[in-house]
Amino acid sequence: MEKNIKKLTLLHSNDMHGDFLAENVDDSLVGGVSMLSGYVDKVRNEEKNTLYCIAGDMFRGSVIDSEFKGISTIEIMNMLAPDVVTLGNHETDYGIAHLLFIEKCAKFPIINANLHIKTNGARLFKPHYIAEVDGMKILFIGILTEEVLSQTKNDGIIGSFVDIDEAAQEVGRICNTYNAIDIDLTVLLTHIGFEEDKKLAAQLDPAWGVDVIVGGHSHTFIEEPAVVNDVVIVQAGTGTDQIGRFDIDIDTDNNCIDSYKWKCVPINKDNCPKDEDLEKILKHYKSQTDEKYGRLVTRFKKKLTHPERTQETALGGLFSDIMRESLGLDIMLLGSGSVRSTQLGPIVLFSDLCECFPYDDAAYMVKVTGKQFKRMIKHMVRDGVWQGEHCEFYQLSTGLRVDYDRTTHEYLRFDFNGTPIEDDKIYKVGLQQFHYNNLEDFFNISFDEIKANGTPVVISTSCRGIFDEYLSNHQNLDRDITGRLIIR
Repeated sequence: MEKNIKKLTLLHSNDMHGDFLAENVDDSLVGGVSMLSGYVDKVRNEEKNTLYCIAGDMFRGSVIDSEFKGISTIEIMNMLAPDVVTLGNHETDYGIAHLLFIEKCAKFPIINANLHIKTNGARLFKPHYIAEVDGMKILFIGILTEEVLSQTKNDGIIGSFVDIDEAAQEVGRICNTYNAIDIDLTVLLTHIGFEEDKKLAAQLDPAWGVDVIVGGHSHTFIEEPAVVNDVVIVQAGTGTDQIGRFDIDIDTDNNCIDSYKWKCVPINKDNCPKDEDLEKILKHYKSQTDEKYGRLVTRFKKKLTHPERTQETALGGLFSDIMRESLGLDIMLLGSGSVRSTQLGPIVLFSDLCECFPYDDAAYMVKVTGKQFKRMIKHMVRDGVWQGEHCEFYQLSTGLRVDYDRTTHEYLRFDFNGTPIEDDKIYKVGLQQFHYNNLEDFFNISFDEIKANGTPVVISTSCRGIFDEYLSNHQNLDRDITGRLIIR
């Protein structure tokens, strides 16, 4: 008996992080939403059954996004016109209430199945979306990482009422509910990371009929899809320099994939025409931000880099040193994930600084004993960090020398200002508000233990304000990797 096969082209992006503008790479324009939109429109015109989805983190990363608190991003996304979007953890950066307002501005469905209110179990968003194309029904389900709960702790009372349900359980509930209406293809739009996607796929009951996971969060570039439990798993890196493309032949009698091709398509002028209408909107926002953010802050002696969040970096070292010096701390632990650029300088405009360090939160000073501090750092370098888990990591300020053996789980050296750190001595340690609010999860130490050494205090209401002021008054700064943290 001949199969009833229909073709679907599924385009997907993730972790765009406000990467709206094209960049000049080797004298060629690369990326940006106007060329991305041009490519999506081109495919929509060439392939009658085309859907475009985004797997979270549209927000955060550019001054255009930050200046307008995501309103600009939603307007730009409305012009890009995805068919369906799921939440990423950075969609909550401006607060849960603001996110619910942003959703009302969106002209496309935003779905999430596992973010809900504790008291009554009500979901904050519609959990799924069914797209109908050429007689086919495509079920999309949105899943978000538990890490979003770390961010909601900055959101006062509202954040305390938000919780996350276990992902596989929610997927099963929705699939079981809609299996009766002849779903031809089921796609999980997740924002939990590539390795977590594999674990989730392994937990899915084949009877639920999940065919594809389109993921985000880990910024993973892949050569070809992973296949776990017959579920095809993909992700398209980060930003707008590329887009994932599935060309899927769907067996509509058996509601499954018959065959597929997948590739990551580079967004450049060779295969992506510009969307001139979207370009006008970008220029409108850019003209407003250029006036405010175009001023010169400083000049470094050389370009400083931050290539990897789980290692000491020159740029992370400079930032942690500035906080330590400015605030009179013994030690500053600067969140590696707070530094969003892989490099900065030598010329630093205010826009560069804001895109590099978009989190303008407060700074806390806590008092810890040397013994407690060693325990905190041991939690930071635990095995999960090197096994693909998304764990918080920190840049250490000058004066620290930590040498850690992953095999024995012991310190070979733990010095402060040239001498071994003293177990009973109290040290003044700086933390950003986000990390202070998540002290127990990120450092494996309780608030009660910390408070027994002295009341934590807010010592600055603006971390980025400190960087702006310090850098504006210091030229030709430099940093190198000096062995503050050695992992063997």
